[in-house]
Amino acid sequence: MILNKETAIKTAEVLLQIKAIKLEPQEPFTWASGWKSPIYCDNRIVLSYPLIRNFIRENFAKQVEEIYGKPDVIAAVATGAIGIGMLVAEYLSLPFVYVRPEAKSHGRKNQIEGNLEPGQTVVVIEDLISTGGSSLNAVKALRDSGANVKGMLAIFSYGFDIAKENIKNADLDVHTLSNYDYLIDTAQRTSYIKESEVELLKSWRKDPAKWIPES
Repeated sequence: MILNKETAIKTAEVLLQIKAIKLEPQEPFTWASGWKSPIYCDNRIVLSYPLIRNFIRENFAKQVEEIYGKPDVIAAVATGAIGIGMLVAEYLSLPFVYVRPEAKSHGRKNQIEGNLEPGQTVVVIEDLISTGGSSLNAVKALRDSGANVKGMLAIFSYGFDIAKENIKNADLDVHTLSNYDYLIDTAQRTSYIKESEVELLKSWRKDPAKWIPES
């Protein structure tokens, strides 16, 4: 869910500007899953741009408090969201933890790094939601530890149907600063993409696993 339209537009603009998101419908990327995709997103690039990372940090912090009130702890999903999650926690003067994809096989064998007490309220910070799998894996780990997960905020979501279904089944409240719809509208308005490419980009999102780029 998008809380603020202006923030969604601005976020899409800056992600395109710094090439954290690239749109190449004519020369698609290949994801690790094997999917062909006209979009590639790496929001960790945000950390290299002070003005933009501050914009993301401050809007995350504002929405955390507006939507959930002030939680006991900010948690981030490793590894992409660790940097921005720490910035949000610092801005709100809150403790910070991050969640690994799985527990370490050595040492203390932690999956959650940092101090988290059972019953504490947590808001999770994520950089990107695709299918929702890794995000919800982190939420499960937090809940299994006894935390009260109030919700999740992400920089960007593709808006896949499978992600919506997975999030619904997990009974999780999720908000994003921007999403694929705002991105395409912004890219079209700023002439980042051609008018002829808009439908191609929209068709990918309908069935990304079977999408075949036009020759």
